[in-house]
Amino acid sequence: MSRDSQASASPLSHAEMLELKRWNTPTIYNGWEQITRHDASQDGFNLEELRDFMPQMGPMVGRAVTVTFEPSNPQHPRQNPDAWNQYRAYVASIPGPKIVVVQDLDKPRVIGAFWGEVNSNCHKALGCVGTITDGAIRDLDEMTNVGFKALARRLCVGHAFSTPVRWGCTVEVFGRRVEPGQLIHADKHGFLAIPPEDEPHLLEAARFMDSNECQTLIPAARDAAGRSVEEILAGLRAAGKQFGENVIAKFGRKGEW
Repeated sequence: MSRDSQASASPLSHAEMLELKRWNTPTIYNGWEQITRHDASQDGFNLEELRDFMPQMGPMVGRAVTVTFEPSNPQHPRQNPDAWNQYRAYVASIPGPKIVVVQDLDKPRVIGAFWGEVNSNCHKALGCVGTITDGAIRDLDEMTNVGFKALARRLCVGHAFSTPVRWGCTVEVFGRRVEPGQLIHADKHGFLAIPPEDEPHLLEAARFMDSNECQTLIPAARDAAGRSVEEILAGLRAAGKQFGENVIAKFGRKGEW
């Protein structure tokens, strides 16, 4: 498929994003690497370690709303005492579902948390499903009770001078630049920020790659009872060959196997 055909297609609908939520982030990556012209070995996903504090919630999918903050600096709330109201108006203006991507300007220090019980409730009311922040969160149990998923660097006790500094801007978290409105898929493995030109065919590609695994290598590996080692190896070779042929026929490039 050409880049022109990708660019002319429509972005994913809310219903299609809910379908993407059925798979983990590595499965979405498997589909994405087949349709992108980016370097799948280093583009798209986080390059630094992070932690999913609510893995039991499963994956989250949404469009990025972006914000920076610097909780060590008391000048920010003094210079713009209305920042929270202005920022929330920006969040409300973006169609959901939304994932709030927060860049902590204090990193690698952790001075205070952007997130806690109150802020997660407020953002949930505005159509946000969770956050990715390279800073900290607090009120973990309360955030979990709200159903607001968080991928973050760590926990902390205080909020310090936490206030939005800039929003609707490019941010960088865990070694990955994220643009406002970018489609994000995230779970306990990390997150994948989809380049806009790759979005229209992402669901189809992820669905195909998952089905291809389920029809070739996975059954070959699980159907090993009572077979000799030679038979198992032969079955895996044949399944791997079929997997690769299916990918080439669909995408014109080699798959993982």
